[in-house]
Amino acid sequence: MTSHVEQQIQARIQAAAARRARQKQQRRELAQARRRGVAARHAAKLRRQQGDAR
Repeated sequence: MTSHVEQQIQARIQAAAARRARQKQQRRELAQARRRGVAARHAAKLRRQQGDAR
């Protein structure tokens, strides 16, 4: 049988783990959006440069 204090500690540990997982997912999503944005800006730059060369 676990004590009340041990139960509270386990709840805090689980909450912290869930928070870390959520933050990791958010960082992953932001990094993906950043990569898409960089790729889009690069493609636009190349289109502009090719238009100037003609």
